[in-house]
Amino acid sequence: MAKTQSLKAESRQRTGSGVLNQLRREGYLPSVVYGGGQENANVKVNTKALRDLLAHSASSNILIELELDSGKTQTAFLQDVQSDPLTGNLVHADFLAVSDNTKINASIPVVLHGEPVGVKAGGIMEQMIKDLDITCSPKNLPETLEADISELNVGDSLTVGGVSFPEGVEPVLAADVLVAIVNESRTTKSAAATGEEESAPAAESE
Repeated sequence: MAKTQSLKAESRQRTGSGVLNQLRREGYLPSVVYGGGQENANVKVNTKALRDLLAHSASSNILIELELDSGKTQTAFLQDVQSDPLTGNLVHADFLAVSDNTKINASIPVVLHGEPVGVKAGGIMEQMIKDLDITCSPKNLPETLEADISELNVGDSLTVGGVSFPEGVEPVLAADVLVAIVNESRTTKSAAATGEEESAPAAESE
């Protein structure tokens, strides 16, 4: 299961683009905490601290224990992080207040284990889906989703139904959606075609 990270969150009363830009220059990220049956709360978090949490996490969907300046703590799900498209700098974050009974949607990385027998035979493994959308409660949120592909031969595939989902975690996509497949390589196809030509009987001359 995913670990809950801690992050300080201070209340902010100031609004307006100029004020928000000033906050960013001071090293803070304007954010909002919503949901959980409470009014939306405008807060600011340390930009570097959040960036470090993201850098050490398998995905951007992480659980965070917000340490509020009121002395209280609030478990929150990092719902969205907005970045400047030109600079890549973080500009805003949305936190969803959650409890153990909250249902959340998250996109979790799919980690494939093993080398397919089809790849050893000259095939090529292609992974179509790198991250899977799931629903679960915060306490069941996984860091990654695992799948063993060592038995896949050329032409075999892995579907959503073949991925290992922890208890309490449900995929959004149907079980037959393709995650990965072992295809023939061009070399394998050429070798097969050559072999067929060599084995074909010679035409009789008149």
